[in-house]
Amino acid sequence: MTALRKLSRLAAAAALTALVTGCAIFTPVTPGMTREEAIAHAGRPSAIVPIPSGTRLQYSRQPAGQSALMVDLDSRDRVVAVREMMQLAEFNKIQIDRWTRADVEREFGRPAKVDRVYSWTGDIMTYRWKDGSTDMLYHVYLDPQQVVRRVGQAMDIPINLFEDR
Repeated sequence: MTALRKLSRLAAAAALTALVTGCAIFTPVTPGMTREEAIAHAGRPSAIVPIPSGTRLQYSRQPAGQSALMVDLDSRDRVVAVREMMQLAEFNKIQIDRWTRADVEREFGRPAKVDRVYSWTGDIMTYRWKDGSTDMLYHVYLDPQQVVRRVGQAMDIPINLFEDR
């Protein structure tokens, strides 16, 4: 079998996998589009949440991905803003002692995971993101009343338990 034939079979298999698993190819959504146009371009959102100015379509790639795109609609269901939230400038907007779990989920979508540890009394929400070429984690520490009390970031270093040493 020629290399070209192998490559075309691989491409066909990848396309079929994407189709079967429901992965949509994202086409840019731009301000001014209607809700229907935005969904036609971007696919079904992972969540739809109310915001003060209208509605937000969330396109979160958590837990495995490192992207969370927010499409804000006004009261007439027109796109007014499109933002990628998995970046440090957006995480820096989290207000410690003021924001709640609901605020974080409204702004960033569902987290990649929620953990509990012995040294902290509440949940720790973790988001996966990319800083340049570095895989990162962003942690949001909640108290038992679901208020953000602390935040922090760390490198996402995969651990291979089966690695030969």
